[in-house]
Amino acid sequence: MGIIGDSLNRAAAATFSRSIPASAGAQVRFLVKHEKGSTRVVAERLGVSQRTVERYLTGQIRKPRPELADRLAAEVRRDWQPMVRRRARKQAAAATGITVEMRARFGLTAAPGTTDDGRVRLITQHLPPVSLFRLGRQCR
Repeated sequence: MGIIGDSLNRAAAATFSRSIPASAGAQVRFLVKHEKGSTRVVAERLGVSQRTVERYLTGQIRKPRPELADRLAAEVRRDWQPMVRRRARKQAAAATGITVEMRARFGLTAAPGTTDDGRVRLITQHLPPVSLFRLGRQCR
């Protein structure tokens, strides 16, 4: 997903009423439950073997590698509290809209230190409810 879609997901995640499960075993159990008991699908999503997912379920493995822990948390966050996420998006789309901040580089490629050299600028743009509704439909 693009930068704006990721920003919308982070903003929706800020409205969660509960935090995501803390332990790796609880996160794997949540993903398996969300995938209707399919350890194979969860293994494909995480990029590990099906047996590894089963080991997390039984408690044989408790602490994942750092890169797997990041992927696991990201996958749980993606599926966590979909109704709360949907309600937050609807509320923002119907009421006030959102403000998006981005960084962009403007200018020409020139010798370092000259005034023509490109600079990073912060762009802040308020998106009205209509625009947010259109973005939300594209970011699903």
